[in-house]
Amino acid sequence: MRSVHLYFYNIWQALSTIAIGMKVTFSHLFTPAVTVQYPDVRLKLPERARNRLYVNIDDCIGCDQCSLACPVDCISIETIKATADQDLGVTSTGQKKRLHVPRFDIDIAKCCYCGLCVYPCPTECIMMTDVYEFSEFDRHNLIYNFSRMVPADVEEAKEKLKKADEEAAAKKAAAAAAAAAAKAAAPPPPAAGSTPSPEPPKPENPTQS
Repeated sequence: MRSVHLYFYNIWQALSTIAIGMKVTFSHLFTPAVTVQYPDVRLKLPERARNRLYVNIDDCIGCDQCSLACPVDCISIETIKATADQDLGVTSTGQKKRLHVPRFDIDIAKCCYCGLCVYPCPTECIMMTDVYEFSEFDRHNLIYNFSRMVPADVEEAKEKLKKADEEAAAKKAAAAAAAAAAKAAAPPPPAAGSTPSPEPPKPENPTQS
């Protein structure tokens, strides 16, 4: 008798479970469906959506803060110091640019879209965009190069910096040599505890009476 009761109980439990599921199904059966016809129609993303990174290289000062903040090392930056005769201009925030940026690469295949690189940037040149369609067949195409310096410009900047460093080193060496020569020409200071020798008496003038 117990087995018969258990048998019908299992049947009831199965039917009730199916009924609960079908209730949800029937509740949506006569509701108009809302389907976005992608890609012809796209949903508007939130204002603070985090997708592909963009860099306004004109505002970059090469501080490397974004690269240091990146947890997956997807940002690679190289800089060259500008010489005194070069004017690189200022950023949109009024900050003077003192470094060339021959390389500013972002490997978006490594990016985890955390946004940690955006906040430490002092000029706000790096930002998250709403672009989310950037799939590629080749992963190398996901490395974005934002620097606009061509190889000739990079070599010229390096040569100018090298020449300026050599001139500065030569001036420093010449100043050190002049200081050493002046020190060698100066009379030695008297030894500690010694008294200066008295001056010899001046001879009397025989013409005086």
